[in-house]
Amino acid sequence: MSDADLLAFGLSLKLALLCCVLLIPLVSPLAWWLSRRQHMGKQLVLAISFLPLILPPTVLGFYLLLLLGPHGPLHMLGLNSVLFSFEGLLIASLIYSLPFALQPLLSSFSMIEPHYIQAAQNLRAKPWQIFSRVIFPFSRRAYLLAALLVFTHTLGEFGVVLMIGGNIPGQTQVVSVAIFEKVENLQYASAHVMSLTLVVLSLLGLLLLQRLKHARPAL
Repeated sequence: MSDADLLAFGLSLKLALLCCVLLIPLVSPLAWWLSRRQHMGKQLVLAISFLPLILPPTVLGFYLLLLLGPHGPLHMLGLNSVLFSFEGLLIASLIYSLPFALQPLLSSFSMIEPHYIQAAQNLRAKPWQIFSRVIFPFSRRAYLLAALLVFTHTLGEFGVVLMIGGNIPGQTQVVSVAIFEKVENLQYASAHVMSLTLVVLSLLGLLLLQRLKHARPAL
């Protein structure tokens, strides 16, 4: 692979890692709230949260263009447009990968028996202590699963990142966009090397995913 190809891989890995680091903590309160609450608005919140799973990437990318563009709400708040920048890619990836972080955590939190939480509250445990000593040990496997899903999904993104970031080498050209460009230019050998690398990474991710699915919870 050329230096430009390695740069595209590095950018994709950076994007995937940052997406994991930022998205998992952001989604955790939402997953906990949805797992504990029963109300009319819950189904609507769930539907909106899982919408990126079924929307075509072009539709999601189009509305993100309107949101993040120079005439969108961010501009009205006095913020600069983040289109065709790494920051724009990150925001789009956070939204696009949200369901992959939410689903494992929501499933795990829903399985936590209320009496565990009640017992900790009776012992006057603070919220952060309840999370670190009760919730997280039980949901540790779910957190690993969510991180793996977010990482692999972000690593292979194409449609949304192309619409939001374009194809600027060293700035917004992720590996999936670089492969597309090489195929357009009939550079099949380079495209094959990059594609095969993604196949291997995806296969390793799936193998780890299977192990996590069959692991037993801590409690």
